[in-house]
Amino acid sequence: MQVTVDTASLAQELNEDYIVSPEAIAFYQKNGYVKLKHVLSPEVLRHYGDVITKLVIKLNTLTKSMEERTTYERAFLQIMNLWREDETAREFVFSRRLAKIGADLMGVDGVRLYHDQALYKEPSGGFTPWHADQFYWPLSSPKTVTVWIPLQDTPMEMGPLAFAEQSQGVEIGRNIEISDESERLLAEELANQNFNINDTPFELGEVSYHAGWTFHRAGPNTSSTPRKVMTMIYMDKDQTISKPQNTYQEADWTTWLGSYPVGSKPESELNPLLFSRAE
Repeated sequence: MQVTVDTASLAQELNEDYIVSPEAIAFYQKNGYVKLKHVLSPEVLRHYGDVITKLVIKLNTLTKSMEERTTYERAFLQIMNLWREDETAREFVFSRRLAKIGADLMGVDGVRLYHDQALYKEPSGGFTPWHADQFYWPLSSPKTVTVWIPLQDTPMEMGPLAFAEQSQGVEIGRNIEISDESERLLAEELANQNFNINDTPFELGEVSYHAGWTFHRAGPNTSSTPRKVMTMIYMDKDQTISKPQNTYQEADWTTWLGSYPVGSKPESELNPLLFSRAE
């Protein structure tokens, strides 16, 4: 028997407020990340997850065998800006519910989209090395945050995201791209400085938010099924573009910020306003 999906109610859920507790906000601001339970229903994750998975299969161009890939390529299939490919994916990416949580955690009046990306760690996919995302972003303020949304239960064997608590405020490793070197150097330095590592499974409906300078990694996927994750990167709506400091930031400036002038706000059509308290 075919089950009818009430797509209107699912879209409505994506726009309803999720109440972020003062304790969760304080935890995020202290530790640079937070995990929140029951943010999205199984029905929403199933409906939009099916669409996202089909887009990943359609748009993926990485066809090399696992043995032929680099460490970065073994970590996951990475498909970006799905919101520009499909209207249903756009509904998910533009979720007011998820964007408002990001604004609440950062303590800002609104957020714009930097970009979205699906991160699918295949069975036998490798570890994701220690890194900080904002190394890649030509943005002047640290008020950036990524929401990491598993589309299934994510036990340890699937490689859930792990966070180095309070690492968002330290200067170590800010000039290192994601690589075998970043894994080795940051693992050693984080251990030397006694950073607590939160490395725990994700329940279905649980999501995490981490700041742009928070160091994080993920283990390999030793299960027999893909670890399917969707992410959106938000930035303070009053963020400004900084002069690119490396070749990756040069590429991001062009690709995700429309080459808007240094010192200006990233207000191109690529960076829509997803939540504002003024509205």
